[in-house]
Amino acid sequence: MPDFTAATQRARVRVPLRFQDGYRADAELVTFHGLADGLEHVAVVLGDPAPGSTPLVRLHSECLTGDAFGSARCDCGPQLREAVERIAERGGVLLYLRQEGRGIGLYNKLDAYALQDEGLDTYAANAALGLPEDARDYTAAAQMLAALGIGELDLLSNNPDKAEQLRALGVEVNDRVPTGVFATPDNVRYLRAKVLQTQHTLPLGDLSKVSAG
Repeated sequence: MPDFTAATQRARVRVPLRFQDGYRADAELVTFHGLADGLEHVAVVLGDPAPGSTPLVRLHSECLTGDAFGSARCDCGPQLREAVERIAERGGVLLYLRQEGRGIGLYNKLDAYALQDEGLDTYAANAALGLPEDARDYTAAAQMLAALGIGELDLLSNNPDKAEQLRALGVEVNDRVPTGVFATPDNVRYLRAKVLQTQHTLPLGDLSKVSAG
C-alpha cells in the first residue's frame, strides 16, 4: 500500500455553476487539510450516484488561459465544461488541481508557448526551458479521493499516466473514459503531440481533418 499521510476534509460549500453556453449545475466544493504538496486543490462534487454505482472522476489540471480566458491553444476549457456535465449526469467528482502548465507554472507555460510559436511542440518546448515534459504528481489527488471515501472509480481522461499514477497510489481505476475531441486550428499541433508523445486516446484521424493555422 502506498505510504502517504491521510488528508481530511476542511470545508464543504454549495456553489451553483453557470457556464457561458447556458448550462447549469449545482456543486459542492470541498477543501482539504494535509495535502502532500501544500497546494489549494479543490474537489467539485457533482450529481447523485446511483446506489452501488462507480463514481465518474476527472483530474483536471488548472489552466488559467483555457479555463478562464477561453484560449484556443489548448482543449482545457472545453474539457472542463464537458466534464462537469458528464459527471453531474452520472454522479462523481472533478478534482481541480493547481497544476498549471502540467505542473511547471503559468509563467513557464507562457514561455513554452513562445517556443512553440518558433516550431517546437509542447513537450520539446518544456525540455528547451530545462523543465520536465510533465511535472505532475497525483499524490494529493489520491489523498483527496480517500478523504471523500472514494477508493474505486471510472476516470474521465485521455491520459494513461493519470490512471497509472492513481493505481500506483492505491486507487482502483476500473475504466478510463475518454473525453471528446475539441480540436481547433490553434490547438491541433498540441493535440497531435499529446497523442504521439504520451499516448493520449485521441483519434489521429479526427485531428488530421483540422488544418493548423
